[in-house]
Formats: sequence, structure tokens, C-alpha cells
Amino acid sequence: MKNFELKVSAPGRLCLFGEHQDYFGLSIIAAAINSRISISGRKREDKKYKILMPDIKDKDEFFLNKELPYCQERDYLRSAVNILQREGINLSSGWNCLIKGNLPINSGSASSSALVVAWIKFLLEASGDFRHLTPEKIAELGFLAEVAEFKEPGGKMDHYSSSLGGVLSIHFDQNPQVKKLKSPLKEFVLADSLQKKETTGILGHIKSHVLHGVAMVKKKIRTFNLKSPLTEEVQREIEKLPGEEKRLLHGTLLTRNVTKEGETLFESDRFDHNRFGELLSYQHSVLRDYLQISTPKIEAMIDSALQAGALGAKINGSGGGGCIFAYAPEKAGHVAEALKKLGAKTYIIRVDKGARIENQ
Repeated sequence: MKNFELKVSAPGRLCLFGEHQDYFGLSIIAAAINSRISISGRKREDKKYKILMPDIKDKDEFFLNKELPYCQERDYLRSAVNILQREGINLSSGWNCLIKGNLPINSGSASSSALVVAWIKFLLEASGDFRHLTPEKIAELGFLAEVAEFKEPGGKMDHYSSSLGGVLSIHFDQNPQVKKLKSPLKEFVLADSLQKKETTGILGHIKSHVLHGVAMVKKKIRTFNLKSPLTEEVQREIEKLPGEEKRLLHGTLLTRNVTKEGETLFESDRFDHNRFGELLSYQHSVLRDYLQISTPKIEAMIDSALQAGALGAKINGSGGGGCIFAYAPEKAGHVAEALKKLGAKTYIIRVDKGARIENQ
């Protein structure tokens, strides 16, 4: 689109530690990356939005009115408009928009959240209503538009990561506690297995069985919750649970613990890159063995990345396919080539800033 008046972008993210933790109110560590979704726009004279999405060979158009109807599952562009209008945002003008990106789609790198966050930032900037333009508010609006509106089981990690950027430790509870961590991180290789994943089914399965396991343990240990220490008594009760509840609850608690160790590493005076890689690989082993969200191709990719010199590697996001990433300072090119031989699409990436205006 030529002569655009407004262009914004928002990043995808790596979940360094803490997959499947945010919707339980537990902590995560995530990093925004320099693979982004961008939205360019030119104002119209009427109240019509015309949106082109050439990357996915799609388009949409609608007139602003009190409540837009949804025309497909997870109709995020329209849900964001509805959420903003319910918040009292005056979207008075239509726009011609172009949405493009260099982020793997439906592959675990938060492409849908990057889209929603970029779109909400675009709409707020276009409206001139700056009351809601804090990164935290944009993240919360993004969660409402993508997850709450469609009664999905996901959490807020992706929206906060994309909106705020950098490396974040987020302690999720009723009010998320967000801490920006220093970022000594170097190059990663993000690799798309090209295996499509089914996020909501995996999320729903894990969430229901973990919560059932918690309820069963609480019958014996009344004070138990997902933030309780993994004591011998707790472990004995977990061992008595049915198979799925035992495996998934144990994996959730192990992930909680490695996330805490990861935060300690980031806050240390000297960042140990080798230890960081080891923790990434350990986190992956928990996700593979307890949450069982890996696949044979994902495992082959991770083995190949480590053999090519990566310090650590893990699946990225909800799992069941999608992407891995490998931490490969000084060896990113070599690791990327090794992964390409397995049929993966690769991106050499670094940590990046959050949602931003691009044409100022």
C-alpha cells in the first residue's frame, strides 16, 4: 500500500520458560522477537474498513456500527473493533488497511496475538483516543478480543509479550505483575516444522486434567494449590492420582520450578549462556515427557539443532506441532542450515521491542 498514513507493528514471541502456566495464574518468561506483524493504513472518507491480508490470501471489509457480526471462527479483526467500541473508543473513520508479516502462522510463535495487538494499537492510534494507549492496557484489550470474547482456554502471556516487548517475567494472578528483565540474549534460530498444531484442544485438555488433579490433592492436603512447594507429601498424593492427572499436574509443577530458576538466572550479575541453554533443553524435556506436546519431527529438529552447536532448544508455544527455537550464539547460520535439511522453515532472530508505530 503506497502513501499510507499510519503503520504499526507488533512482534511474535518465544516462550522461554512456562508453557501452559499463564492460564493457571503461574509465572512465565517470554521474549518478543524481531519477526513481526505490520498493519499499514490510509484513512477513508466514509466509515468502511477494507483490509487486505495477502500472506494468507484473505481479505475483509465492514462498516462501523454498534456491534459487528462475526463471519468466521475467532474473527479477531472484528472482535477487536467490538471490544474497543464497548470500551467507549470512538472509531469515527474507515480505513484501507494492509496486513503483512514475517512470522510463522499457527505455529506457536503467537502470530494471532501479534495480529490482535498490532490491530488494537492501530485502531487506538487511528482514533486519536490515547487514554488506552499504555502497553499494559493494549495487552488486556488483546486478551479480551482474542481469548475472552470467544471463550477460549488460553492466557495473557502472548498479549503482554507482544505489547511490551523485550524479555519479560510475568507473574499471573488477578493483576499480572510484569517485570522487564535485562536482555543479554544473542541469536536464536526459530524453525517452523510446518506441522499444523491444534492449540485450543491441547490447552483445554491440559487445563481440565490439571485442575481436576489439584482438586483431588486438595481433598488430602487442604492448603494445596499450584503455588505450593513440591514436598514429599505432595509428591506422594500426586502419585496416587489417575494417569493423566498425575502426569500433567507433575509436569505443571516442574515447569513452574524451572521458570523460577530461569528468572534467577536472568537476575544474576553474570548471565550464564550455557546454563540458559541447559534450562531451555530441560524445559523441553518436561514438556515432552509430562505434558506430551512434542512430535517425532519436533524431536528430530531439536536433536539436529543441538548436534549443530546450539546451546539449548525447545518447542515454542502450546505444542503438537508448530515451531521450535534453538539458542545458538555465534552458530545460528550453521544451526539454521541443519534444520533446513529436515524440511523446516528457519528464521534467525533476536529479542525485539514491543508494539510500535513504524512511520514516525
